[in-house]
Amino acid sequence: MDNQQSPNDSGYHIPVLYNECLEALNIKPSGVYVDCTFGGGGHSRGILANLNEEGRLIAFDQDADAQQNLPDDKRVIFVPQNFRHIQRFLRLHNYPKVDGILADLGVSSHQFDEGERGFSTRFAGPLDMRMDRRLPTTASDVLATYTEAQLHKLFEMYGEVTNSKTLAKHIVQNRAKTSLKTIEGFKAMLQPVVKGNPNKYLAQVFQALRIEVNQEMEALKEMLQQLPDVLNQDGRVAIITFHSIEDRIVKSFFKQGTFEEQVDNPFETVRKENPLKIITKKPIVPGAEETKRNPRSRSAKLRVAERK
Repeated sequence: MDNQQSPNDSGYHIPVLYNECLEALNIKPSGVYVDCTFGGGGHSRGILANLNEEGRLIAFDQDADAQQNLPDDKRVIFVPQNFRHIQRFLRLHNYPKVDGILADLGVSSHQFDEGERGFSTRFAGPLDMRMDRRLPTTASDVLATYTEAQLHKLFEMYGEVTNSKTLAKHIVQNRAKTSLKTIEGFKAMLQPVVKGNPNKYLAQVFQALRIEVNQEMEALKEMLQQLPDVLNQDGRVAIITFHSIEDRIVKSFFKQGTFEEQVDNPFETVRKENPLKIITKKPIVPGAEETKRNPRSRSAKLRVAERK
């Protein structure tokens, strides 16, 4: 492989498992590849370095800020959309089938470091959290309108917050008398119910809200279901997850090719064949050197599958 050193990305976002992703994609020089999460363009630059003049890269990113990182390269097609619409936009650009797909599901360092985006507990700013600013619902809207049961479920599922039931009740009881428009206002409201390490607790709460606002799990499932139709035979898909739920979704789909429970039916003679073949029996994780250099890579897991 060429270009095996991970680019610095001028601090926008350090690409995780960079060399491992390029290797996993098994890049054909004249192939067509998709980067579902362009971000700072780190992984994309690695793919481009392995393509010849005929090769193409189709880069998706719903965050308008990502466009400023686009290289001046005629081989790149940028799609300012969520990757849940992958099939529609590949067809639109006359590339209905591709040779490889990469998705890095982590929030970029840039998004965490921009206070006005509302992703991080470290800054003062609006409680927004939309990766795509065209989305109608912010984190503040979720807190103001969801029922106690809905809030309990999302904090438990997406944040694994230990006292999610108490937290949901506290929000519903206090939201009428507190402004939830800002990060500072929300953090102050949470003070009485914070359990354990405050930084860890707040990070889990914010993570849950971000996943809900951006419909991250729904988008992931929709993208996965389109893979068999958009990948060429022997085409590879490489997905980096940072959350146990995401990882379970990817693992399950790669294994079964569906989200439906496979039940053995004695009257069913034809069992639906999985169109994907698992390449990574166990997920690839960052080594000690990478986690030291980039602590945010600690929870990353890379899974790879191939179209049969």
